[in-house]
Amino acid sequence: MGSVAALAAGLVLVAGTAGTATAIPAGGGTRATAGCGSDQGEKQPSAAAAAAARAATAEPPAAAVGTAAEKISYSLPSQLPIGMWSRSGITLRTPVTKGTVRLDVRSRGFGTDSLSVQHYVPTTHKWTDLKSSPTGSDTHGVFTFPVTADASAARPHSVALRIQDLDRPGTLTVTASVDDGKGRTYSAPARTATTTRPDVSVSGWRGGDRLTRGGAPSGPFTVTVKNTTDRPYPALYASYYAYGTGNSHALAPKDLVLQQYRPGHGWERVPLVAGGCDPGMSAALLPVAKGPLAPGATVSYRLRIAVAASAPRDVSRADAGVTVGNGDLSFFHQDLPFGIR
Repeated sequence: MGSVAALAAGLVLVAGTAGTATAIPAGGGTRATAGCGSDQGEKQPSAAAAAAARAATAEPPAAAVGTAAEKISYSLPSQLPIGMWSRSGITLRTPVTKGTVRLDVRSRGFGTDSLSVQHYVPTTHKWTDLKSSPTGSDTHGVFTFPVTADASAARPHSVALRIQDLDRPGTLTVTASVDDGKGRTYSAPARTATTTRPDVSVSGWRGGDRLTRGGAPSGPFTVTVKNTTDRPYPALYASYYAYGTGNSHALAPKDLVLQQYRPGHGWERVPLVAGGCDPGMSAALLPVAKGPLAPGATVSYRLRIAVAASAPRDVSRADAGVTVGNGDLSFFHQDLPFGIR
């Protein structure tokens, strides 16, 4: 049996929701599954697998960027919130005949294999993955796509691009270039962006707690999410997971009582369901944010957990914890284990 981290990785099975056209969470309708035989930690679905399953979204082409003196220009926002598409673009001001646009991406803090990059094709009204090439380095990625354009300084040709990181915070620098198909290559100034995500903290949990079967619940503990990015975070969710085995038995959903406090409602039971990594269990916490979480906004989930009298006598410990994410992407998890007596 893999560690409880594998169960945490699979919580999107019960908590994830599909994305929207304007702010598409990672996965866009796919579901990550936990690999019970390996320790995955916070590993996310591969960018290629997530992108392949996304529904195509029609959007208008990008506006021209850069200056008239640049043969090729590239735009990139300063922040790339994890799990959401961020728009960028290429503008050509030189004729290109069966040429190739190339994006050289160098990252710090995460691997470039966690990036998904797409360009918009007006003739098909679809976003299409850029071809990626191996470089021998997990922090250097190369993405390309073919292009033909009768472009000039007076008549620039623009291509809409979008990019997202499915992993963890860091920085990336993108250098765009174009081979014009006639032996000449032009490069745009490099652009650097920060990949970021909301801050999440857990307070009030006492790690050494031992809960009694049929006894009082744990003291309340709080999961706080603050959107420190410059964009609203859509489809915010939080989940609780638990797993515990003894010599002959394992904890089942009926053996734990999870409650969440909501103002005006008091303590409400949140049903745990089997799933993720059998015989683990998890629960999608009750929503506390109406709509996307705005930049600078904060939400809190107040919880407590109890062990029911039905819990098997040979199970003396539960590996448990919380995850927070948006759409189908978990961007935070923390283990909150407890003993059982």
